[in-house]
Order: sequence, then C-alpha cells, then structure tokens
Amino acid sequence: MEAFYVGLAEILEIEASKVSSELNLTELAWDSLAVISTIALVDDQFSVMLDGKALAQCQRVADIEALIAKEKAR
Repeated sequence: MEAFYVGLAEILEIEASKVSSELNLTELAWDSLAVISTIALVDDQFSVMLDGKALAQCQRVADIEALIAKEKAR
C-alpha cells in the first residue's frame, strides 16, 4: 500500500506521510481530476478498474481501499 499512498499523495498534492486509511478526502482536493487520476493509479498498482461514480463517493482513503478489495475479489 505504500506505493499507492505515495501516488495518492501526489494526486492530492500533500506529503506522503499524511496519507493513511483514515485520511479524510473531503477536506482535500478530491475532485473529478483526482478521481480520474486515482482510477489510473489503482489500475497501475493493483490491475483493477474502479467505477468513477463509486470512487467519487469515497470520503476516506479506507473507502478507496475497500473498493479495491471488492474489485480484486471479483
């Protein structure tokens, strides 16, 4: 997950050390560009494609991790 956190930090333009499962996305630049970039990051890191609408509804990094786990289980 560390590489994912680093990539997510770049997308959100914050320090990687601030990214954790509990990070609140709604307090950051969690916009359509961030969602699209995160879809690409997840595809690259985990080889799964996330639904953009579901991803946009995520409020915490843990929500993204849950979506990844759900897609990997398919």
